[in-house]
Amino acid sequence: MDWIPEAALVAATVVNGLLAGVFLAFSCGVVPGLRRVDDLSYVTVFRAVNASIVNPLFMLVFLGAPIATGAALVLHLDAARQDTPAYLVAGLVLGLLSFAVTAFVNVPLNTRLVAAPIGDAHQRMEARDRFEMRWNRWNHVRTITSTAAVVLLAIS
Repeated sequence: MDWIPEAALVAATVVNGLLAGVFLAFSCGVVPGLRRVDDLSYVTVFRAVNASIVNPLFMLVFLGAPIATGAALVLHLDAARQDTPAYLVAGLVLGLLSFAVTAFVNVPLNTRLVAAPIGDAHQRMEARDRFEMRWNRWNHVRTITSTAAVVLLAIS
């Protein structure tokens, strides 16, 4: 059973890496692409993405990242290498920060965008203006924190 702590660490690293990849894909692919479209297209596409991303596979990764990291930490507390738990704690903290940004900033912004009236050009512009810059800024934050979490987990 000596393999279980290492398997948990591998699982934590993989799911955190997948999550960081999703956030990075938004930062360097989705967001720059949407920047080029009109307000109606922007709001329509972002609403569609928000609806489709909440699916079992994404939720497994999103919720699995902090759970797997916490499990790996607990399983490594008796490890002979004392630096491993320190890197795991730092990785968990950064992963939880990424989780918190998503839960307390990006998701509420998504919810407001879905609820925003978009019946005319002015409403679409307002909906986008209230959403885009703030959502992008915080997505960059969670991209950095989740990527740093993966690096620390890989080091451990």
